[in-house]
Amino acid sequence: MISKPGQRPIAFRMHGLEAMAVQEWIFCPGMLFQDTGKWWSDRGLRLRPHEGLDFLVYRDQADNLRHLHETSAFPVLYDGLVARIFPDFLGQSIIVEHTLPKSNAGRLYTIYGHTSPCTGIRAGMAVTEGDIIGKVAGADASPFPMAPHLHVSVGWASAPLPPDQLDWNFLVESDAVILMDPLDVIHCPHRKAKHADAGCRSL
Repeated sequence: MISKPGQRPIAFRMHGLEAMAVQEWIFCPGMLFQDTGKWWSDRGLRLRPHEGLDFLVYRDQADNLRHLHETSAFPVLYDGLVARIFPDFLGQSIIVEHTLPKSNAGRLYTIYGHTSPCTGIRAGMAVTEGDIIGKVAGADASPFPMAPHLHVSVGWASAPLPPDQLDWNFLVESDAVILMDPLDVIHCPHRKAKHADAGCRSL
């Protein structure tokens, strides 16, 4: 059994969206953990199963469907240390290392992809649950026809991982990391949608 953080899971909130108050996140086919299809472009197959969740579509308290954009800020999910920040194909990925309670070695890693880190966020700094660590990156410079969105992955390791080796290839291919379904760790109101739903049809 994989240990979870001692804190109870928190509702995943996107700071800056309070005025529209997220009622639920909507995950279109291709946005969930281990999905093999794309939610963008031709909706063909991914090169490898999805490593996490893609946050993009949500329903606000007025029951309107909305999308994230490049000014949407996001918080770190738990107390921890920023382990590494490195480029990805839509922006920067931020990896935060979390010490597991009652464990001398185990570590939880949360990974936030396709972001623009906040000024001052750097490797080695301590962060506290709820701190704003970045915004969703714009897609203007991306070679992919993809809407701005936040990718979140969660990984577990039995011992601390070397920060200089942390990148997407290492996280996916290394036996030292077990990637988990973020929905098992994060509590967020959500539903799985079909492509026929308005929130997915427009992607």
